[in-house]
Amino acid sequence: MEQVIIDKEKCIGCGVCVTICPYRAIVLVDETAEYILKDCFLCGQCQAVCPENAVLLPQLTIKLGLVTMEEGEAAIPPGKTNAAELVTLMRSRRSCRNYRNKPVALAVLEDLVKIGTTAPSGTNSQSWNFIILPTMASLQVLGGMVSGYYRKLNRLAENPFLRFMVKIFGGDRLGRYFRRYHDSVAEALREWDEKGTDRLFHGAVAAILVTGKKDASCPAEDALLATQNILLAAHAMGLGSCLVGFVVEAMRRDPKLKKLVGIADDEEIYSVIALGYPAVNYLRPANRKVVVPRVLRLTETR
Repeated sequence: MEQVIIDKEKCIGCGVCVTICPYRAIVLVDETAEYILKDCFLCGQCQAVCPENAVLLPQLTIKLGLVTMEEGEAAIPPGKTNAAELVTLMRSRRSCRNYRNKPVALAVLEDLVKIGTTAPSGTNSQSWNFIILPTMASLQVLGGMVSGYYRKLNRLAENPFLRFMVKIFGGDRLGRYFRRYHDSVAEALREWDEKGTDRLFHGAVAAILVTGKKDASCPAEDALLATQNILLAAHAMGLGSCLVGFVVEAMRRDPKLKKLVGIADDEEIYSVIALGYPAVNYLRPANRKVVVPRVLRLTETR
């Protein structure tokens, strides 16, 4: 099956698809658009701009298939949405560490994954993958294994001779961990053991793990852009969310954890998103440090 099909009966030869195609995969032949390659990266821009709807990409879905909300079909042109409301949404989404004991429907989690896929990706590879942990029980199993990893790491970091040897031969990673995280991790493990306090997922009832193919052109960026879409959509859908970096780090270093959640050998984990209905209502948006961007005007030098 061809990747791009052009209905020659509908095509009026306007050439806008030729102009927009970043792959130069379409040309005009006898005033009709023609797809001349065997493959491209399926960005879909030709389909999106065609005024006669004469371009079809069979491999791409027109709708995401969301089940918890109605999808719009028309694109919103630049400048035709409320930018101030968008900024307010971005500022209103905060990391949530207080959740109600209320399950999140699987359909909602699946819709969040679909929304995540609307993010851009390098060469439109869309090489991400998503793993849903839909219950608090699943998070507790994962949390128990992650705590085991950090127990071992803390024991290693407590050894001054080992920290010294690692610094000589492998940099100061173990020393930095000891100085920055050892004490707080030890306290979190103590509370987990003595009180059952969850300092990892903070009582979240579900999670979405975002991975990427290692051989993609920019898998980390792809996965994190999809993650941001999920975070903002979750807030709009009434959910709280929190990125759990300690789980990401443990999974990257412990093959047993990757195997537990079914991460393939050719994939890397990039984010773990804890989710649930928030038990706190913030009244003001998040504040940020003042950023002064560097303005650079390059001139040609000879």
